Amino acid sequence: MKKVIAIVEDEPAIRDNYAAAFQRHGYSVRTYGTRKEAIEAFRARLPDLAVIDVGLREEPEGGFELCRELRSMSAELPIIFLTARDSELDAVSGLRLGADDYLTKDLSLTHLIARVTALFRRIDALTQPSNRDQVISRGALMIDAARLHATWQEQPLGLTLTEFWIVHALAKNPGHVKNRQQLMDAANVVLDDNTITSHIKRIRRKFQAIDASFDNIETMYGMGYRWKEA
Repeated sequence: MKKVIAIVEDEPAIRDNYAAAFQRHGYSVRTYGTRKEAIEAFRARLPDLAVIDVGLREEPEGGFELCRELRSMSAELPIIFLTARDSELDAVSGLRLGADDYLTKDLSLTHLIARVTALFRRIDALTQPSNRDQVISRGALMIDAARLHATWQEQPLGLTLTEFWIVHALAKNPGHVKNRQQLMDAANVVLDDNTITSHIKRIRRKFQAIDASFDNIETMYGMGYRWKEA
């Protein structure tokens, strides 16, 4: 069954260009020009991946609002910002809202397709039948790879896909330090140090919302991060 990619982009020529590229690579594509149009469609049926511009028609930050609305519907849905806005502040803002990746439009179509294909391949690898029994238990943490689901003290963490992969990479080998590049590789994203830090902060907040004393993700200054057993 074809993966469904939703493209939310207010420039028709750019939207059509991306849509044609994804279709050539075997994806089913739905396109939307406004936040309102997209959110109405998403309420009826979520895609397998959403590619969103930040500025949408009369809404300079409509993409950010759409990301927020999408995250209230699904924690796991992969969301990628693809925008001309290349400031670090915008990138960090998008990731704080729960986007999995933030790409700029100077990225080649070939590179974009490769990133999306690798993302889906990683999801398929984690959820295939041979991995169905791969449940990681680390004290109060339970990670179910087949369902891309994680709980702390039996309460769902509501991790995004990128956050799930980062926690999975850390908890799989407790005590081992993972540098930022290793975490980027695990999450299938290409980010700078500041955005990896943003993901870690957001992950910690989700644990602390359940357990205020949570401190199992330890910062190893100048090295990276590690999962510390209680």
